[in-house]
Amino acid sequence: MLRRQETPYNEWRMKNNLLLIGAALSLSSCSMLLGPSGPTSVDVTVIGVNDFHGNLLPTSFRVPDPADRTKTLTVQAGGVEAIGGILAEARKANPNTIFVGVGDMTGASPLISGLLRDEPTINALNSLGMAVNVVGNHEFDYGFAELQRYQKGGCNSNDAAKACKFNNTFEGAKFTYIASNVLDEKTGQPVLPAYKIVQVGNAKVAFVGAVLKDTPTVVTPAGVAGLKFEDEVKSINAAIPTIKRMGADAIVALVHQGGTSGDAFDIVNCKTLSGPIVDIAKTLDPAVSAIMTGHTHRGYNCLVAGPDGKDRIVMQGDALGHLLQRIDMTVDTRANRVTAIKASNVVVDAAKTPKDAAMTALVQKAKDLTDPIARTVIATLGVEQITRAAGPNGESLLGRVIADSQLAAAAPASKGGAVIAFMNPGGIRADLPVNVPNPSKQVTYGDAFTVQPFGNILTVITLTGAQIKAALEQQFDNPSAGTNRLLQVSKGFTYTWDNAKAKGDKVSEIKLNGQAIDPAASYRVVLNNFLADGGDGFTTFAQGTNRLGGDLDIDAFRAYLTSTTVTPDTTERIKRLN
Repeated sequence: MLRRQETPYNEWRMKNNLLLIGAALSLSSCSMLLGPSGPTSVDVTVIGVNDFHGNLLPTSFRVPDPADRTKTLTVQAGGVEAIGGILAEARKANPNTIFVGVGDMTGASPLISGLLRDEPTINALNSLGMAVNVVGNHEFDYGFAELQRYQKGGCNSNDAAKACKFNNTFEGAKFTYIASNVLDEKTGQPVLPAYKIVQVGNAKVAFVGAVLKDTPTVVTPAGVAGLKFEDEVKSINAAIPTIKRMGADAIVALVHQGGTSGDAFDIVNCKTLSGPIVDIAKTLDPAVSAIMTGHTHRGYNCLVAGPDGKDRIVMQGDALGHLLQRIDMTVDTRANRVTAIKASNVVVDAAKTPKDAAMTALVQKAKDLTDPIARTVIATLGVEQITRAAGPNGESLLGRVIADSQLAAAAPASKGGAVIAFMNPGGIRADLPVNVPNPSKQVTYGDAFTVQPFGNILTVITLTGAQIKAALEQQFDNPSAGTNRLLQVSKGFTYTWDNAKAKGDKVSEIKLNGQAIDPAASYRVVLNNFLADGGDGFTTFAQGTNRLGGDLDIDAFRAYLTSTTVTPDTTERIKRLN
């Protein structure tokens, strides 16, 4: 068992270089037992990225301050140019390097990729040599037919205005999308491969994948229509016997589900992991040597005991390409087993990593196509930045602004006559603007698009006061027991919640403009179509009547920012007692 380690930031670069050198040395110094077709001991490096979301450019990332680990420093991290540089270094040190995705490569992307239907991202991952990607929930944002187009190529998109704008044609992904637990609802048959075996040198490494079984609760219903999502463990374990018969020397699980850890991402072999991935890790077949995860956007490098009682690696990188997951293992191809394994999270420091020239050219092409729109200044804020970080009561400054923008768009009688707006926090993808300092306090269209990239349609529905309370009660134990997903609410709407109360009775004092909500009265409520269809577990919203579609959320947001000098409202709308 390796001891718990902490790696100061100024040692990360040296550590990463040592890892690369170590991999090369181990290749030359291994036992090199010879079989009929060559060496039976092979060193393999697996590098993975999770929750990339089309972030071709680096963004701000907080890392521990080496002088005081209770504090953090901001670096520019991620971007395909730096990712390409890290992959080049790894492959130079060890040609037996495999690049994989752990879901959400596309969807919820900034304008540089999202405006071009994420085709630049697929092209970048092709050029970077990605071998396989387990689908994440965001791979279903535009429906399964569009996911099939991403795999096979072509211009027949459900948004033809954005397809094949990066090139005249779109060849699709050279890597393979996998998921063992996504089935056709009618036939019960898998719609994607459960696994892919990648051969490097004489070693066969199998990657078996699953997306979170709760994908239908976090994707608009149209995106998963006709599909069924099975239990992650059951589906992966069912594939293991076939993978073994195929002669795999090592098996790595790619699971787009995760957790959180009390330890920083650079703590090795942590024991503080919690969340849905822990139960998955405890019951996955012992033949799986390591579990690379995603979805929760939290970097960790932990150990969890499997069903055989032995610890194995469960890890995740931060989102947006800030961290790359790295596994170095020695594989015995005669015994079909892993004899040594270690893991690390690699910081993609954009300022200190050599850039990939091909990726620089790709990024420039995407910028040339999107910058004229992205750079258009649409507003001036009253502050440098409005953040999406939620306080103890669940509210964020940016959440209030977005909810207010949606209410403003839907308040006119011709637009639905809404009096309340609700916004799901998961739909707020970045601070406004993403990066500071911002002394001019200006906001561009690209900034606004990065915050709200989904293109959801504002929908006005009628709910009774009782239904509003029922929806608010669905914020708790959501998405899992012990966690809460607090909706952002518009100005004039207030309520109190008490976490110590029993489930179903946590919300009280619900008011609109100071007047108590009448359980029997009807209210016009605006929210995006994802929520209106019951997304994020808010099934009560799907009971709303007299639906009326309206503006795109990004258009409402832009109009609100343009209409006034926005300074976030700091008045408490949601009160928490415990």
